[in-house]
Amino acid sequence: MGQVEATTQREIAADPEDVFDALADYSGTRQKLLPEHFSEYEVREGGDGKGTLVHWKLQATSKRVRDCLLEVDEPTDGQLVEKDRNSSMVTTWVVTPAGEGRANVVVSSIWNGAGGIGGFFERTFAPKGLGRIYDAILANLAKEMEK
Repeated sequence: MGQVEATTQREIAADPEDVFDALADYSGTRQKLLPEHFSEYEVREGGDGKGTLVHWKLQATSKRVRDCLLEVDEPTDGQLVEKDRNSSMVTTWVVTPAGEGRANVVVSSIWNGAGGIGGFFERTFAPKGLGRIYDAILANLAKEMEK
């Protein structure tokens, strides 16, 4: 059993604070950014950054659906951390300036993978699949912010 990590990033032509605020807006903007892999989205507490508790189901593959209940924290400026109560998965969003009126967004998830042959396939394929899902979210974020 080893840790599995998926990371992707995108530069967005918008003010970094506005980009962060959109990502932290779980009761509004965030739901609009999610691709078809997400269902049963529900804010259960809070709704804006730290202190939010949000639920969704993530269908990473045709056979794999993850029931996620995420606690949101903001440990530092420009950083959102989503810890899944139902698994070892932790997803971190980091928004930093990338020049005048531009933001760089990095999203990274890490979790304890399975052992054995199943773990081999998880470590091999899950990061690519999750990366594609995050690329879709970041593309939707760019569309939303660059209007």
